Amino acid sequence: MPNEASINALPKAYDFGDVEHRWYREWTEKGLFTARFDPGRPYFSMVIPPPNVTGVLHIGHALNNTLQDILVRYKRMDGYNTIWVPGTDHAGIATQIVVERRMNSEGRSRHDFGREKFIQKVWEWKESSGGRIIEQLKGLGCSCDWSRERFTMDEGLSRAVKEVFVRLYEEGLIYRGNYIINWCPRCHTALADIEVEHKQTEGQLWYIRYPLAEETRQDTEFITVATTRPETMLGDTAVAVHPEDPRYKNLVGRDLMLPLLNRRIPVVADAAVEPEFGTGAVKVTPAHDLNDFEIAKRQGLQSINIFDENATLNESASQYAGLDRYEARKRVIIDLKKQGLLEKEEAYDLAVGVCYRCKTVVEPRLSKQWFVKAAPLAEPALKAVKDKRTILVPASWERTYDEWMTTIRDWCISRQIWWGHRIPAWTCLSCGEVIVSREEPKACPKCGNTALEQESDVLDTWFSSAIWPFSTLGWPDKTPELKTFYPTSVLITSFDILFFWVARMMMMGLHFMGDVPFRHVYLHALIRDIEGKKMSKSKGNVIDPLTIMEKYGTDAVRFTLAAFAAQGRDIKLAEERIEGYRHFVNKIWNAARFVLLNLKTSQGALAEPAEPESFHDPSERWILSRLSQVTGTVRKALDEFDFDVAAKELYQFFWHEYCDWYLELAKPALTGDETDRQDAARWVTLTVFDHSLRLFHPFIPFVTEELWQHLPGQRDHIMVSPFPKQIDSWTDVAAEDIIKQVMEVVSSIRNARSELGIHPGAKIIVMALAHSDKAYDFLNSQKKAINTLVGIKTLDLMSKEELRPEGAATIILEDIEIFIPLEGFVDIDEELRKLTKEEDKLNKEIIKTEAKLKNEHFLSRAPQEIVQKEFDKINKFQIKLEKIVSHKETLQAILRS
Repeated sequence: MPNEASINALPKAYDFGDVEHRWYREWTEKGLFTARFDPGRPYFSMVIPPPNVTGVLHIGHALNNTLQDILVRYKRMDGYNTIWVPGTDHAGIATQIVVERRMNSEGRSRHDFGREKFIQKVWEWKESSGGRIIEQLKGLGCSCDWSRERFTMDEGLSRAVKEVFVRLYEEGLIYRGNYIINWCPRCHTALADIEVEHKQTEGQLWYIRYPLAEETRQDTEFITVATTRPETMLGDTAVAVHPEDPRYKNLVGRDLMLPLLNRRIPVVADAAVEPEFGTGAVKVTPAHDLNDFEIAKRQGLQSINIFDENATLNESASQYAGLDRYEARKRVIIDLKKQGLLEKEEAYDLAVGVCYRCKTVVEPRLSKQWFVKAAPLAEPALKAVKDKRTILVPASWERTYDEWMTTIRDWCISRQIWWGHRIPAWTCLSCGEVIVSREEPKACPKCGNTALEQESDVLDTWFSSAIWPFSTLGWPDKTPELKTFYPTSVLITSFDILFFWVARMMMMGLHFMGDVPFRHVYLHALIRDIEGKKMSKSKGNVIDPLTIMEKYGTDAVRFTLAAFAAQGRDIKLAEERIEGYRHFVNKIWNAARFVLLNLKTSQGALAEPAEPESFHDPSERWILSRLSQVTGTVRKALDEFDFDVAAKELYQFFWHEYCDWYLELAKPALTGDETDRQDAARWVTLTVFDHSLRLFHPFIPFVTEELWQHLPGQRDHIMVSPFPKQIDSWTDVAAEDIIKQVMEVVSSIRNARSELGIHPGAKIIVMALAHSDKAYDFLNSQKKAINTLVGIKTLDLMSKEELRPEGAATIILEDIEIFIPLEGFVDIDEELRKLTKEEDKLNKEIIKTEAKLKNEHFLSRAPQEIVQKEFDKINKFQIKLEKIVSHKETLQAILRS
């Protein structure tokens, strides 16, 4: 398209707010994110990990979606037919809680509305408030195909969920049964095993005496049982011992009297009992412990549920009915003590399970639930990773995946809430027949009765998420999207939902599509604060991406996240790092101003220079050679998900090679009157800047699009311009060697001048002695370049016969000696006096700090961060002292020469 912006002056300052909104609006209006059906091109597809509809963009979202956007922009520019499917998750429990809280604030509950009206209220909330995070993702620059946005409860996905449930049920892979589930007394729903977080807690182990029934006592009066939950003894139906435990062999088969309730319970032998735990005898509470439930099944024991849905004791707990579980524990302990049945108690560390959502301690509870038989689905999913049909990155996660999948339990998929996919199952109120159907049945197929009641439970949110990669592409219909873009190319997600989500998508994708849902899974790490601590509101160390995007610009935030996204390593983030990359974005902007200024003709218009037939200056050949190498490195890094490598390579090249060295070397040619030299420098300057913008675009899309449109020539949007390829013909090792040596000479002179305290603007004379013909030819040919970069008066080449100058600083390089006469620039005696004074001061500070760190009282009483500051302080003192000593030695050597 015509590049009208190129003739306008680029503003001095970068106004990221205006630029970001303007370009994102134009990209979307022109449909540049929209996928096309083009069989002639390779495809690249991704599905977004759907954020909760209740969500607000946090720093983890920002990282995850920045990395996804980098990949899809790279592939789009590289000629792929790309699709990135966006959407949100209905987040059953979280969303219901949000809406219920609003109702509670008005003094009402969901039960006041009833199920249908409550669900209608949730939909109303979703329409008015549920799209915030989508707009925030757009603000981040995400180039999703928004025309294909999905929601896990939209009409198409609801049909897909129902189809999956019915098929699995018909195949015998979904069943309903009594089982021990994890129950959250706060959320009032069952939780899958992986929805339970385990928290190490200092607990107690109580030793309780269970008296033998009077007629079976003989030589023993009681068995002592150790437990961490004495209140659950009210639901005991046996005491179990190991069949080979000699302590209890003669007691197996006898009856005990359950303390407090005086209910007869048997002593049973079961191999699951660990003789080493406690006393070797364990209480069996089948309704409230998974292991006990399994023992009860083997032993034919009764199960007694003593808790209601609030974890309050029910009528089965007799005199303790109505008590909260923790209050009941206190009462039970008091009563056991009164009856002399509490033998002892001791401290005991244990892992307590809490709800991942509300952090309430979960209650193992016997309940009738719906389950997916996991093992038959897990086996092919495990094999697919072993066979590398899906590759996990980093590969270290394969072991964790393997462990999880080989020990997987059946998946409890029913939840006792109202918001979600209601289970498509109906019970006949006449004969009890359970009917699972895609459509609501009219009558019972067994007895013909029309009185049918639908299951009140909804499906686990992760059930609908598990089919996300193919349901979002139109399954169960055979759509063009499904045919073109499945399997997806890559999934980028956080490692902490590898089992929650990734493993389940693997199982469902293989089962229903016959192929893996994605070829690669990139598992990124977590973002922590600068000290490596987890971010939390209570600690006050949370970095809000929305706030810092407004403060520093979206590009700076994106580049920071990419630059620190090393595989398998948590990101330590501080606002100062984002501010640093904001300066880098400004550096690119200022470089663009320099480039455009030097492309102007005498009439003030921008000119696009023609490519010269050859390049005589080694700096031009060098920067093109380096650009080619960097391009290859960046492409390889992105293909291998090394985002940090790509970002840092670009940063180093653009700032420290292109800006710091090449543009400085090119200034004489750009501003000179030699037409051939000026044209070559202009072409190289523009070409490297053009390529750099395209390499940068996936990382920092906004500033690159803005600058791209100011460059001369006919230009479409940068986001659909070709991603650069490595150009082997630009590789020039000889030119790289020359400029590397120029850098070495220039850097050594700059360092010496700095160390000696010579003002940067002082026009010093530098003398150089070459020890070989090759070194002499180098110095002679690059004399002008060295003069330009160092800003010296002259660089005089010495003959081998000349004497070394007296009172000069000496720099020794390979085949070259450099001398800097100091007369008139440095008073060596005065400089030594200043340095000695500073050295004495530092030594005193070091002695003082060392004494503090040897003080045991200080070390034991002071906070750890204060102690660390003292160690850091002494380290800084020592580094500074080393520099002073080195500087003194240099000056003393000059005096001796």
